[in-house]
Amino acid sequence: RIVEMDSQGTYHFNAKFENAGFLKTAFAKVAPDYQEVANESRADLLACYEEVFNHQAFTGRSGTMFAYEGLGSIYWHMVSKLLLAVQENYFAARQQDADSQATQKLAEYYYKVRAGIGFNKTPDVYGAFPTDPYSHTPKQAGAQQPGMTGQVKEEILTRFGELGLLVKDGQIHFQPSLLKETEFLQESGEFEFINLNSEYEKISLAAKTLGFTYCQIPFVYQIAQGETGRIEVTYANGETVQINLLALDAQLSAQIFARDGSVKQVSVFIPSAMLLKTA
Repeated sequence: RIVEMDSQGTYHFNAKFENAGFLKTAFAKVAPDYQEVANESRADLLACYEEVFNHQAFTGRSGTMFAYEGLGSIYWHMVSKLLLAVQENYFAARQQDADSQATQKLAEYYYKVRAGIGFNKTPDVYGAFPTDPYSHTPKQAGAQQPGMTGQVKEEILTRFGELGLLVKDGQIHFQPSLLKETEFLQESGEFEFINLNSEYEKISLAAKTLGFTYCQIPFVYQIAQGETGRIEVTYANGETVQINLLALDAQLSAQIFARDGSVKQVSVFIPSAMLLKTA
């Protein structure tokens, strides 16, 4: 109840104690069983406990604990690392059994973690602009430390994972099984991006489409009927090529990676059945 011995014969304080207050409470419970122990010995044990753990000297990872480094802070980078880990496990589970209950649960857990990331919150709740990267958020206040943090790279990785854009053996594949159908436009609109010439460019997007850039080339997802998907590649010279599967060959992928200007747009027609319906 107070100390315990490990397999090496070393004694440790009860691991459930968080501070000397917990030890004092335990003293009160065991005191009737050890009436012969003098109060001075109990005081010595309390002093030993404080000497072992030295709680008052704990300052986290720095010599001085700043306002945003309190023990109650949320480390956004850690949350984004968790998001990436859940996504990686989802993909691993999907390779083993795409239709299993465990795979579907991982998709559900992924979006539960994602809902806690700042960009899903209002400025009032977040305490800052949600799309700016912040490191720490104490529970009693809003975001305290602005700056580019490791959170950013995890969220870029997970976003491309959601979009299902994967590179295998030098080829670009499209497997958007974690992408929600609700993310597609409900009505037509315009998509503005910075092209390979570092110029702002706009393209029109129809309803039931989703646009993003990869290597500064616009990729447009479109919900398609049927069970098989296809790709339409538009070259800078106006030529169009149809590909009857959801992958680009190594040569075409290399042109995109090289940003050589030969590819103008990639349109991907994705079967509705492939998209995530609930999570």
